Amino acid sequence: MFTGIVEELGQLESLRGDRLRISATLVIDEAEIGESIAVNGCCLTVVAFGEGWWEADVSDETISRTSLASLSDGDGVNLERAVRASDRLGGHIVQGHVDAVGEVIEPVPDLRVRVPDVLLRYLVEKGSVTVDGVSLTIVDALDDGFTVAIIPHTAAVTTLGAKQPGDLVNLEVDVMAKYVERLVSAYLPNETGASR
Repeated sequence: MFTGIVEELGQLESLRGDRLRISATLVIDEAEIGESIAVNGCCLTVVAFGEGWWEADVSDETISRTSLASLSDGDGVNLERAVRASDRLGGHIVQGHVDAVGEVIEPVPDLRVRVPDVLLRYLVEKGSVTVDGVSLTIVDALDDGFTVAIIPHTAAVTTLGAKQPGDLVNLEVDVMAKYVERLVSAYLPNETGASR
């Protein structure tokens, strides 16, 4: 589990076959094999690390459901270690399980993202959403996506400040909304489109 508060801006060194290598320092401090690190909001497992770098294996499933394949060597990536029980929960509960890939329509400071229709029902004004691993509060829920206000600090310490129209981003909607939907779906008419 994560909080959506990016700890470090790393850099993709390579994505070859099923192995991803990232240059970083902070997130590998005290790292151990088998620990989880979120890369642009995608939970990955540390399988190797050394001075200033770490590696993770990525499955075909991960590649097909995230924007990781759209990255190029040298691109910046948002990194966050898994939360400890004693840590502050500064963002919101984030699983690191990417729900879908969205498209940037307008850049920061008023970031607008287009999302697949299946996620629209989870987006509400002042609700939480994770964009490339960054916990954000929705300003407007739109017919095709949402907007969020990005402060200068967030733009500077994450990849969001460099995103341009057409760029792809990993999205994770609030897991609490999905649980509520699942719990009440048995009591709703079938035409609501609630998953069962």
